[in-house]
Amino acid sequence: QVQLVESGGGLVQPGGSLRLSCAASGSAVNPNAMGWYRQAPGKQRELVATITRGGSTNYADSVKGRFTISRDNAKNTVYLQMNSLKPEDTAVYYCYAATQFGPYWGRGTQVTVSS
Repeated sequence: QVQLVESGGGLVQPGGSLRLSCAASGSAVNPNAMGWYRQAPGKQRELVATITRGGSTNYADSVKGRFTISRDNAKNTVYLQMNSLKPEDTAVYYCYAATQFGPYWGRGTQVTVSS
């Protein structure tokens, strides 16, 4: 069984920054890929960024150049550095991990970008 411990959400002004983190823990957990998705009110959940154990990344077009995903394999932790935040980035952000036990999702953390 895998548990995802997520933190870093909050309220920030437009143009500001936030850093999200998510650690996958459990017996012999070793995620092959981790990432972040988000869901705004009234919208479907969408991919934000993913990263493999080897460091290969991909991003949604809407966040390229502003967000950076990174990973600490020793800690099974994924990070999302979010810069130049816009009001349209407001959403619940969900951590994702693909492990040998199957896919897992975090509970979500609220990110609100507003003046």
